[in-house]
Amino acid sequence: MLTEAVIGLPDPRLRPYVDRYLGYRERAAGPLVRREAAGAFVVLILGWGAPLDVTDPRAADRGAHGTSAFLAGPFDAWCATRTAGEGVGVQVLLTAPAARRLLGVPLGELANRAVPVDRLGGWLARLRDELAELPDWACRFARLDAALAARLAVTGPVDPRLLGAWRLLDGSGGGLGVGALADEVGWSRRHLGVRFRAEFGLPPKTVARLIRFQRAYATVGRTLVPAPTGGADAAPGAAGWAELAVRFGYYDQSHLIRDFREFAGATPVALARPGSHSSNPA
Repeated sequence: MLTEAVIGLPDPRLRPYVDRYLGYRERAAGPLVRREAAGAFVVLILGWGAPLDVTDPRAADRGAHGTSAFLAGPFDAWCATRTAGEGVGVQVLLTAPAARRLLGVPLGELANRAVPVDRLGGWLARLRDELAELPDWACRFARLDAALAARLAVTGPVDPRLLGAWRLLDGSGGGLGVGALADEVGWSRRHLGVRFRAEFGLPPKTVARLIRFQRAYATVGRTLVPAPTGGADAAPGAAGWAELAVRFGYYDQSHLIRDFREFAGATPVALARPGSHSSNPA
């Protein structure tokens, strides 16, 4: 059970890189298992208290076990977390370009992996320890500001052509084709695909799918309603499946549902039912 959740706004100079901080406290009397949706983003958890396991059902070696502080790179399928006891910490959600800049390593090394922070360089492990010692969330958010600003001072910028490609893809809602994206950047499709995947962790076509999915996923719990008892995946209220599919760039409702199954491990209606939860913000 989430017993405390505090939103912190980063220093304005950090806003191009970090949208917000989330301070949390959570208690689980018994094992708490969640499915976490896929995303083209990077999740940084700087926590202390009860450890958790992160598992990718596709490959055991991609996860992290018995840790309270870890980084999850861009994932192109859902994964699961398991914990018990009380955990406290801060969650920082980063776009792939922001993570590439702040971490100083190509995200191709981190894609589809959850890695304890002590394997990623001493600054993150030290930062976690410092946050745990501070008395309140305001102090912790201020320390995060200082630490991230210090990282920006010593890491180089992302290649402007790759950054431009990311912004074009995101701005199109995932609707811009790879060929058109390559033309905009001035590279061949192959060169763009190789560089994009190496730096941001996933190829442009997969990122486009995830951007589209993330926008649809954000409607779960707002637009969607559970199916009637005994029913299958009913139309989500008055909007209708077809309208939602078109709104988010899907061919039809079957296409929408397939992506939800792949990226979230369940249909939209199943995710809208009480008790469904993912700690990944959409």
